[in-house]
Amino acid sequence: MASALTAPSPDANGETCNQPHTLTVDAAGAASARPGHTVSARNQIRMGRSATTGRGLSWLTAAVIGLFHVGALAALFLFSWQRLLVAAAIYVLAINVGIGMCYHRLLTHRGYQVPKWVEYVMTVFATLSLEGGPIFWVSTHRVHHQLSDQEGDPHTPREGKWWAHTGWILFGEALHAQTEALARYSPDLHRDRVHVWLSKYHWLPITVSGLALLAGGWYWGGWVNGVAMLLWGVCLRVTIGLHATWLVNSATHLWGSRRFETKDDSRNSWWVALLTGGEGWHNNHHAHPVSARHGLAWYEIDPNFWGIWLLAKLGLARKIQVAKFDPENPKPAGL
Repeated sequence: MASALTAPSPDANGETCNQPHTLTVDAAGAASARPGHTVSARNQIRMGRSATTGRGLSWLTAAVIGLFHVGALAALFLFSWQRLLVAAAIYVLAINVGIGMCYHRLLTHRGYQVPKWVEYVMTVFATLSLEGGPIFWVSTHRVHHQLSDQEGDPHTPREGKWWAHTGWILFGEALHAQTEALARYSPDLHRDRVHVWLSKYHWLPITVSGLALLAGGWYWGGWVNGVAMLLWGVCLRVTIGLHATWLVNSATHLWGSRRFETKDDSRNSWWVALLTGGEGWHNNHHAHPVSARHGLAWYEIDPNFWGIWLLAKLGLARKIQVAKFDPENPKPAGL
């Protein structure tokens, strides 16, 4: 969520930059220090706590998130191994393949390339997470990298732990479907009609999946099984996925180790990495944002990168960017 107020804002790349009044994206939308698309300060969207809380609580967003949490609690009273396996499988598609591999490492930072049809399929998986469409997610994350732990960062813990974890979603004006307003942060996606459509109708895949789980569960086990499949495969699975992603915003800027002296508070957290498939190696990522690999040491497990590696072996991923890490002289990219 963000309110449409004008203010100095970021360059839409993955690198930390000291040019608060321009947004720079190269021709492919990748993180780069090269000159590219620029946006004047008067045309930019202001994010952060000071800009959004004044707009008030988004009751619709709060109601939807609350409803999913109630459904998640109800799911615990209807446990079965089959329902757990279904929820786990969709979780991997939505959070690991969709958010980690696609929204984050592919679309936001362009850490590797895949054929367009693969990119679109992965984007559909990402919408199953209830985290918005590609233009909203990518734009918000590019702003986060530009202004990380500074005023204007959508979710810095410096403005409160609760704010960084959940509060930033609940306040302000929803921009999920406002592709024109967000285009300045992700012009590469705005030029793609499929990404524009998925950004406007990001709710459609999760709705279809919920109906399919309800109908399938009902057909193979009666109405109780149908409702239980819906609660496990949508409500509980989405709720866990949301908190896992939000922990990257909150916990990995509060607790953990710092291998690199970045200009933000990013930290490496092994337990957040376990929940998110490697996104918890956040200090590594902020130091080398374009790198498709976040776990830089042998013991830093990074399943999302393993997925990218598998795509490469299948001939579906190329130009994979991997950080050159020198343990004897760790330093962020660009230094």
